Amino acid sequence: MIKVGIVGGAGYTGGELIRILLNHPLVQISFVHSNSQAGKPVAATHPDLLGETDLTFAADLHDDVDALVLCVGHGEAAKFFQQYQFDPRVKIIDLSQDHRLAQPGSWPWVYGLPELNRDHIRLAQRVANPGCFATAIQLALLPLAAQGLLLGEVHVNATTGSTGAGQRPTENSHFSWRSHNLSVYKAFEHQHLAEIGQSLRQLQPGFAQAINFIPLRGSFTRGIFATAYLDCALPLEQAKALYQAYYQSAPFVHLALVNPDLKQVLNTNKCVLHLDRPARKRGAAPQTDCVLNNLSLLRHKYQNKVQIGHCLSFK
Repeated sequence: MIKVGIVGGAGYTGGELIRILLNHPLVQISFVHSNSQAGKPVAATHPDLLGETDLTFAADLHDDVDALVLCVGHGEAAKFFQQYQFDPRVKIIDLSQDHRLAQPGSWPWVYGLPELNRDHIRLAQRVANPGCFATAIQLALLPLAAQGLLLGEVHVNATTGSTGAGQRPTENSHFSWRSHNLSVYKAFEHQHLAEIGQSLRQLQPGFAQAINFIPLRGSFTRGIFATAYLDCALPLEQAKALYQAYYQSAPFVHLALVNPDLKQVLNTNKCVLHLDRPARKRGAAPQTDCVLNNLSLLRHKYQNKVQIGHCLSFK
């Protein structure tokens, strides 16, 4: 059994991680830490877990675990390591953005996208999970970068659900504002662009083209629907073969023959890709919808042993 401790378990990512791990046959949750909810039942904060667990939030931490997952806010993970020290044998996984970008010198963190760094993650002691938009967009582009085929600018429109903003209420996550609404934010300057570029250059070192990314807030709670388009000389069938080959050992990435919809991936850790091109012009346009895989850094231990969740579709 893999013994896991969770820090910051009261938020959305913490609740989702608890749900996934409770249903995994090879994982035991040793503790769920929360400063704000210490002593309270986990199911009182995450009502969907009622009847699933008797865990209570812990106020203290210990390192009698195999892995520690940080579900704290951006900027808080770096502060956490200033306050706490853990046994070097404990694998640490950070869901925040604090350690995603490699720094000069001996950088101990591995970027935790399995479809890019699977072998490095297996050996890593510290893993920085990718961002939500970054995951969706990278999965759309990695096969092309691996063959050096990103030769021009990349254009991306991607719409995210309200839970991507976190649990703390804001003006833009308020139901009366978000419902039946659509808005652009951080156009061309979203923080995930840095980690996307880092990954693409890892596969295609000469990549220096612009990624013109327009993020949108959608009128739904969960999931990301992203459309990426670019110039590519590959015929469509060759592009499909390229993607199939790249993701043949990625159990949660699937290539769809028809345009996907968001409900295909809700409450799962799947990513569905679809390739298409206009009849008047050669090229491939990957379309991706993807739900943030909170467990990407651990899944090399059990890749084909469990299906997390089921999609819910109402026609």
